[in-house]
Amino acid sequence: MTPPEKQETNPDHALTAVVRRRIKAGEERRFEALMQEFTGFVLRQSGHLGINVIRPSNESREYTVLDRFATEEDRRRFTSSAEYRDWMQRLREVSEKDPDIQEMGGLSFWFTVPDKPARRPPQKLKMSLVTLLAVYPLSMLFPRLVVPLTPDWPHWLRGLIIASLIVGSLTWLVMPNLTRLLEKWLFGHGEEGDTPAPPLKDARPQR
Repeated sequence: MTPPEKQETNPDHALTAVVRRRIKAGEERRFEALMQEFTGFVLRQSGHLGINVIRPSNESREYTVLDRFATEEDRRRFTSSAEYRDWMQRLREVSEKDPDIQEMGGLSFWFTVPDKPARRPPQKLKMSLVTLLAVYPLSMLFPRLVVPLTPDWPHWLRGLIIASLIVGSLTWLVMPNLTRLLEKWLFGHGEEGDTPAPPLKDARPQR
């Protein structure tokens, strides 16, 4: 999901909060209803670029939320608001404990694996190569699928559909699986990416 107004952003300054929250048994529907309301609130905030909620796999009750901001300052302003604190309290009521949060810049948020401990992101060169490996085939595939089905659509709308398909595929399907497949190479022993992530700057409560 993305906010209604596009913002000029520098990818090097963008920040993504990766939030893992384990929900109490039987509270999954209530949590998802709360997250729908929360999404409407967060998309109206200045500097917010989009939010994705990844549902648990198998029998896990751990949800992963990807929350993107144009800059670190935008996130700090957001998390310091009274409305944000009120929302964190409401979400805490359906959670087993405080969530685990990792903040990442640039491409790093794509290189996280649900149900794995937070780690430092891989080297930028490796992230760039894997992202290119993921984006290139999608950029060739989706136009071939979408264009013949939408011959009379405006170019901007067709482009929006293609871009949404690419981003959705990367976020929920391609990057998680590529990261698992190439995990040893990305976070190899003895490299920077193999060490635990440093403590976050944010004070709890967090999402």
